[in-house]
Amino acid sequence: MNNPSGPGGGESHVSPRTRPTIFVVDDDAAILDLVRRVCAPIEAQIQTFTSARAFLSVVHDNVPGCLVLDYKLPDLNGLQILQQLQEREIELPVIFISGKAEVSTAVQAFKLGSMDFLEKPFDIQELHDTVKRAVARDATLRETRAKRTAIGDRIASLTPRESQVMELVVAGRANKTIAAELGVSPKTIEVHRANVMQKMQAGSLAELVQMVMFHRSGQKSPEEQEQIAAH
Repeated sequence: MNNPSGPGGGESHVSPRTRPTIFVVDDDAAILDLVRRVCAPIEAQIQTFTSARAFLSVVHDNVPGCLVLDYKLPDLNGLQILQQLQEREIELPVIFISGKAEVSTAVQAFKLGSMDFLEKPFDIQELHDTVKRAVARDATLRETRAKRTAIGDRIASLTPRESQVMELVVAGRANKTIAAELGVSPKTIEVHRANVMQKMQAGSLAELVQMVMFHRSGQKSPEEQEQIAAH
């Protein structure tokens, strides 16, 4: 069941949930109602706000979903809201809805992380599809970030010596070469290497290399790369 706030906005309490939330911020009650009805078939909660500050007072990064945002609001404009979200490191796909907008405004919105920009009056099906795509993208990106964090936790669990061995293994060094470089026996390296594989939960050397490179290089996922390229 959807749990939208009333037209006044701000009554909703936002808490971390698995189920995504579609946040809608617009000072026009008719637009809020329209977006709520259009998005009702999507598997998500819907929360509406008539002011930027009401939305900003409750949103945090633990809530998956997306934001449907009007550009012109009584208290803050859409770009100011995006800037605040960026400063607070809140990563939500943002869909701007606006009247006739300047091209420069749209460009700046994309630079600040907006996923899409729909002009009023917008096509109902396009709005539905865009929101659904945003919710799915957010879920994918959150899963990617969670995997990166998990790999980081595994790396942190290694002893200093295991970290040394892992770096050299990932660099392609053979056990005998690593043993000579660290001044220990090849048998000791085999033990450290086995511990690394176990702690990193890697089923093969290729998987270990992939995990380490993914974490250490700051590599973007395909979805993140697509989002950056689009803007």
